[in-house]
Amino acid sequence: MTKIWNQSGFLDNDTWVIETDEIKAGEGERAIVGLEAFLDAVEHSNENGFGVLLRPADDVARLAPHLDRIALVAISFPAFSDGRGFSHATLLRQRLGFTGEVRAVGDVLIDQVPLMLRTGFTSFAVSNPVALARLAENWLPGIAERYQPSAVPSTEAGGFSWRRIGGRGA
Repeated sequence: MTKIWNQSGFLDNDTWVIETDEIKAGEGERAIVGLEAFLDAVEHSNENGFGVLLRPADDVARLAPHLDRIALVAISFPAFSDGRGFSHATLLRQRLGFTGEVRAVGDVLIDQVPLMLRTGFTSFAVSNPVALARLAENWLPGIAERYQPSAVPSTEAGGFSWRRIGGRGA
């Protein structure tokens, strides 16, 4: 069972559906389509509010001319060990300036959620039983030290192992 979670909690009425050959968005649902299908659709229509699925090998830069027509980018994590989705989210936020929803889909584990939030993800399609239980309890693992800046501005003071503020060596 997959549930959609964001920092406000689980969503009860998410209407986005990742389309496949077998599954299509129905009445009252919104389609998330692959990159090639999106590029074809955007070329032949004036619609806005698209949902796009990026797979690990997809080129995020191909979305650049169409970002104003995209409401949601779903980034696929086929395995927890495939970190290319983190790069996709960072590129979307920092280089391309995308401000819409960025959703992690696939193998989303609780330990990755704080890191995904730092790289710009705003929602998560969660099916892992441990992750579902921890998120239901509002329990996220913390990150005491950060080795690089994030795509999302940090609200915490300190904690950057790479930054020197004042004093010796500044």
